[in-house]
Amino acid sequence: MFLPIINYNFVNSGKFTEMKKFLLLKAAAIFAVSIFLSPEAAGITESWIESNYTKREVMISMRDGVKLYTAIYEPVRQSPADPDGMDEERPIIMLRTPYSCSPYGEGFTKSLRQDMRFFAENRYIIVFQNVRGRYMSEGKYENIRPFNPHKTGRQTDEASDTYDTVEWLLENTCTNGNVGVTGVSYPGFYAIMAALSGHPAIKAVSPQAPVFDWYMGDDAHHNGVLMLLDTYSFGGSMYRDQDNPSVKSRGNAGKIRGDAYSFFLEKATMENITATFKDSLVFWHQIMEHPDYDAFWKERTPGRHLRDIMPAVLVVGGTFDTDDCYGALQTYGTIRSQSPDTPLHLVYGPWYHGGWHNTSYTHLGHVWFGEGLSEYFMKNIEYPFFRHYLEGKGDAPAPVTVFPSGGQSKREYRSWPPEHVSCTRLYLRQGDSLSFMRPDETESFSSYVSDPQKPVPHIGFPIGKRTREYMVEDQRFASARPDVLTFVTPPLEDTLKLEGPVSADIFFRTTGSDADIVVKLVDVYPADFEYDDEVSEKMNVDGYQMGGYQMLVRGDIFRARYRESYENPVPLKPDETVRIEFDMDDVAHWFLPGHRVMVQIQSTWFPIADRNPQKFVRNIYKAAEDDFRAEEMTVWHQKDRPSCIMLPVVE
Repeated sequence: MFLPIINYNFVNSGKFTEMKKFLLLKAAAIFAVSIFLSPEAAGITESWIESNYTKREVMISMRDGVKLYTAIYEPVRQSPADPDGMDEERPIIMLRTPYSCSPYGEGFTKSLRQDMRFFAENRYIIVFQNVRGRYMSEGKYENIRPFNPHKTGRQTDEASDTYDTVEWLLENTCTNGNVGVTGVSYPGFYAIMAALSGHPAIKAVSPQAPVFDWYMGDDAHHNGVLMLLDTYSFGGSMYRDQDNPSVKSRGNAGKIRGDAYSFFLEKATMENITATFKDSLVFWHQIMEHPDYDAFWKERTPGRHLRDIMPAVLVVGGTFDTDDCYGALQTYGTIRSQSPDTPLHLVYGPWYHGGWHNTSYTHLGHVWFGEGLSEYFMKNIEYPFFRHYLEGKGDAPAPVTVFPSGGQSKREYRSWPPEHVSCTRLYLRQGDSLSFMRPDETESFSSYVSDPQKPVPHIGFPIGKRTREYMVEDQRFASARPDVLTFVTPPLEDTLKLEGPVSADIFFRTTGSDADIVVKLVDVYPADFEYDDEVSEKMNVDGYQMGGYQMLVRGDIFRARYRESYENPVPLKPDETVRIEFDMDDVAHWFLPGHRVMVQIQSTWFPIADRNPQKFVRNIYKAAEDDFRAEEMTVWHQKDRPSCIMLPVVE
């Protein structure tokens, strides 16, 4: 038995009388209780963590002999006289990551008093592990390493590495035998792998904004379109070979100099962009060789394997997540359809990537969401989920909890999308208008010239890197461009509540042989809108004119060559009308009375997405500079070609 400060062996050495021993043990017990006061009451500080937790670093062997660096933070054992009985064996919460587990050696991670705060407060064993090939772990790293359901013997994948780690932890920690695995973004992918490991001790996992499919969605591609700015910046470090074991990464092999828009536009071709890397990036080159949805991409999504999932699952996503909004929604939907007996939960709210762990989060860019949202999630949903399934205490959270932007409170449902959602068509109409009434004109269309040499920027000011705020950015800069079609409703008389999937159905024609279509759903604020002084001060808006703000609610891009199949691209026939249908990520947003709904359509979205040359080239990444051509685009909005956006309306 270990006591804080007091050397227990010395107390029991026979040098004390029984009375002195009793008094000393009692004092130690009182001291132990005092330092285990709730951090919520006493303030969870670095010194609190150091007093209440120990740290050990181990190298855990996998079945093939590769050893993975693992940092284990364990609660200090308390006196048996503790009236709260805090000496029982504790659950394990684990996070596996390709990112740093710093500090290595002495010191405690800040995560214990931030995103892991409630687990530390409740004395969980908290484990961080570098996946193989990253930082201090041995082995070779592989991006989105495929799951192998048929592995035998010494064959490994991320699921088996999780399984082997849990086996070691069960034998070498004072645990109650129940393990939870969590993670945001890439660690969310590893949480999915934990669910696929089949280890019976893993009772609960929480993939939060998980990487799910780097071709269909997430931050690498959207509907087959390369998300250039993210992939270049992220890939410059993650796609680089690592000199592991090492406490440091090799840094980023790519550097955007000056304004990102100008930087990429001046490079003209993907070949020239590739040449800017100061190192050979294997995965980047693999992207360049696999422009279509082939076996390379399909084997890297866990979607095909999410059947008969044993642990309970809590999926978390942000409606304004730049990186993996798609991953959260697809993970939830796939498990729900393929593994219906799995205890499944979803949380979806107006966060940026991982913002649900930022307790000071109140707004994104110029859009205010309110106070206390992330704290509420961590305290009332995330920790209770693990407490219920790992400790057998308390109630599980609702199956679905949604926090609509523009709404006044959370919404709880049995499933997502809500059962009572109505898929409602909002039609493009002549005169740059929108209507829920189908057009009756026999001929009505809008046209624009898309020039890839002068692409529409995704944001209205110069940037050196992708900002997370672009997900709600003011679109007034785009409305003013002649190569952006803008349609808008009259001011709304009642609240329009949108909760669920959004899709586009566009009748389209081009003079070229390929094209991209960008569709944006926008919330237009009233002309006299302004925040009150208190909110303005907290947001530090610096006098920004919010009257008439055009808030991006959802925007996405589709490459027309994939209208029939993502596996086999087909060129467009110049001047032939085609129907383009594609899904966008789900929304949870309320358009308030006095606001207007806007839809924008364009064919470039740069440099967040790469440019389509608008001439069909079999491997689009090999397009030459003279392949990029200006073409006329036409969008129809007439009786027999009723272009529309489909909205999920709820009461």
